[in-house]
Amino acid sequence: EGDVICVFSQYGEVVNINLVRDKKTGKSKGFCFLCYEDQRSTILAVDNFNGIKIKGRTIRVDHVANYRPPKDSEDLDDVTKALHAKGCGVKTPPHTSSDSLSEDDDVPVKKQKGEVCS
Repeated sequence: EGDVICVFSQYGEVVNINLVRDKKTGKSKGFCFLCYEDQRSTILAVDNFNGIKIKGRTIRVDHVANYRPPKDSEDLDDVTKALHAKGCGVKTPPHTSSDSLSEDDDVPVKKQKGEVCS
């Protein structure tokens, strides 16, 4: 976790990390979710880290629409409790076909499931 935070903190403050581990062995499954303090950091990390090689492995970095820390964690700190309660990331309202957009309106971008959020 420390190595991941160290690498990703060059684009902003990491406020939460969930390194996914096997429940039986405790070994990392090879992916994690992390949450930055602000959206700009997330965008920078996705733009600059997606597809690069670190220690011989190509990594994938992407956005998560609605980040929620794991429910099964028993020892939650205050930041993780707050993230668990409200979630982390930009909440995008569902787009319906009855909505009309003018040329000046921003089109909502559907975020893909992935590894980085803010």
